[in-house]
Parts: sequence; C-alpha cells; structure tokens
Amino acid sequence: MKIFESGKLWPYAIGLAITGVFFLGAWTIVETGKADIQPSDDYMTKYQDADAKANDLIKARIAFDKKYKLKYDTQQLKEDGCDVKYSLTTLDAKPVKDAQMILVVSRPEVETYTKTLKNPVFENNEYVFKDIKFPKTGVWNLMLKVNVGDDSRFYSIKTDTRIKNDRSVQEASTY
Repeated sequence: MKIFESGKLWPYAIGLAITGVFFLGAWTIVETGKADIQPSDDYMTKYQDADAKANDLIKARIAFDKKYKLKYDTQQLKEDGCDVKYSLTTLDAKPVKDAQMILVVSRPEVETYTKTLKNPVFENNEYVFKDIKFPKTGVWNLMLKVNVGDDSRFYSIKTDTRIKNDRSVQEASTY
C-alpha cells in the first residue's frame, strides 16, 4: 500500500489507460474487419470516383433531363420472373429508340444476388429487360444507366416484390 500513500499511482494509471485505449482500438479494427460491409456503387463505380466526379454527374443529369423524360413502367416485381420496363421519350413525347441501357439489379444488404443486364428489347415504345428473376422476397435496388448519344443519366430506385403498382416509384420517376 506504500504506492498509494506515496502519490506515485498516477503514472501507472496513465500507462494503464494508454494501454487500454490501444487494445480497444485494435479490437475495434479486428471486429469491423469481420463485418460484411458492401461498397457503394450508386453510379456503377466506386464511391471515391463518384465523389470526385459529382459535379460532372449532376451536370450530365441536368443536360439529359432538358432533352428527355425517363419513366419506370413496371407494375410489379415478381420473384419467379417479370419484365422490367422503362420508357424514354423526348420532352415532346416522341419515343427515343436508339438509347443504350445497363440495368444493375441488387439487394440492399448483400451483393450475392447482383445482376448486370445490358441491351434491353425495344417494344411498344418501351425498353424491356426480359424475364428477370428476383430470388428473394423484399426490397430490390434497380440502378439504370441510360446513354443517348453524348447524353447520359443514372436512375436509381428501390422497389419491393411485395407491393403491386408502387405509386411512390411511379410518381418519383416522372420528371
């Protein structure tokens, strides 16, 4: 007990606190390394690239929206397969037939079910990605990239296999 009475306890307490902080920091790094963290790919690229090109992406979207109107037309996603449809028109309602589209379908929490689809069929003035299967019930991310000549746009929505005729998606997709 002489160490308590001598007033020399504080150096040991500080050393113990520094050691404790070091080990807690190391433990945090080890535990977060075990987590299944998925990288963001909102613009079909790494988030660092999207962040660096944020102004260019915003300008491209504005330029695209000044010329075209893009709409999500699918009534309901079905687990056993359905067509995902988008309509693309000029502002004066003429269908655009020469667009190139890439659709990425994914679950919000994991990349296990992620699919990339290209070259939809153009029929009845809509771009149709045929017979896409959604193997799990629930929320799905649909990220679309549209290119028309030099104009491009990303269009991301969250939709659900349990909801028929999702009004929030249809209204949000009308520009």
